[in-house]
Amino acid sequence: MNKTTTISTKESWKMLWSSSAARFQIIFGSILIAILLAVMPFFFNTIEQRKGLQINDWVLNQIPPHNVSVAIFAIIWGMGLLAFYRAARKPAMYVTYVWSYSAIILLRFFTISVIKLDPPAGLIHLIDPLTGIFYGNATITKDLFFSGHTATLCLIYLTLEKRSDKVIGFIATASVMVLLLVQHVHYTMDVLVAPVAVYPIFKLVTWMLGNKGKE
Repeated sequence: MNKTTTISTKESWKMLWSSSAARFQIIFGSILIAILLAVMPFFFNTIEQRKGLQINDWVLNQIPPHNVSVAIFAIIWGMGLLAFYRAARKPAMYVTYVWSYSAIILLRFFTISVIKLDPPAGLIHLIDPLTGIFYGNATITKDLFFSGHTATLCLIYLTLEKRSDKVIGFIATASVMVLLLVQHVHYTMDVLVAPVAVYPIFKLVTWMLGNKGKE
């Protein structure tokens, strides 16, 4: 990163921090996401103990299960690094992401609690040593409706602003949706509903925060 870019990045954060509303968004958004991430292991371990319904998924029935965990997490963490880099240079993106992601987590808590499902037939466990800490380092299989991996990538896609980034984000999201089905980690409806759930949340949060186009 050259000197001009470094100064530009610092100035962006300085300008945003000078606003009391923006400071509130940054501080409380960060606190909220931290609290939710801390609660996640307890929530997921609780739902893992209950009985649910196993759905006869026609699409999954046509796909022999394969372990594609490496590809899934290579895409997810690659997109996460890209999003972090862009947000570091444009802090309004960070604010939008943390508040949107917090809302998505809360919605998933609700939908997973209400819609009790057992994992699909042929499931191959998806294990990531990094994100595993948010599951209490346990194997969780019943956080199904809707897909958190798909939702995360969809939110990154929506938050990114450069056209080339969005193309990469779209391909990454679509690829992970397919790979999750290949590994039988989710039902078809889990991955299809995720973008439908994320889009209105992103638009609402963006409107409420007033971050559209904010430098």
